[in-house]
Amino acid sequence: MKRFLTALALTAMTAANAASADEQKDLVTILTAPEPQTQLMSMVLTMQAVQQGAAAHILLCGPAGDLALKDAPESATAGQPPKNMSPQGLMQMIMKQPGTKVEVCAIYLPGKGVGPDVLLDGIGIAKPGEMAKAVLEADASMSF
Repeated sequence: MKRFLTALALTAMTAANAASADEQKDLVTILTAPEPQTQLMSMVLTMQAVQQGAAAHILLCGPAGDLALKDAPESATAGQPPKNMSPQGLMQMIMKQPGTKVEVCAIYLPGKGVGPDVLLDGIGIAKPGEMAKAVLEADASMSF
């Protein structure tokens, strides 16, 4: 009987873990704020969600689009207290996590008069219809 209960408990735990994996949450973070602290905090919260199992989709628009640039301004690359982490640096760490996606809004590059070659590797250009679908289907969204 003890072996049966142990086997039953192991089966239940395996099933629970499989169900948890199937229930991955989707998070959309929309960042437009120009302030480095706000940008960093949006990345902190997004990273926390990723570490808790969420798949993150980050959309950078307006001044926040500068985080995506290879030649980003100092406001995107300068370390912020308390851990001396920059918004761009944390964003790049998030990009290395499975299931994450970072894009600039469709009008960001034309608005700057530049092409996609100025973006960091791995950053795409959002298609409005696909982005709207992602927002509608997300389990949660944050906007900064």
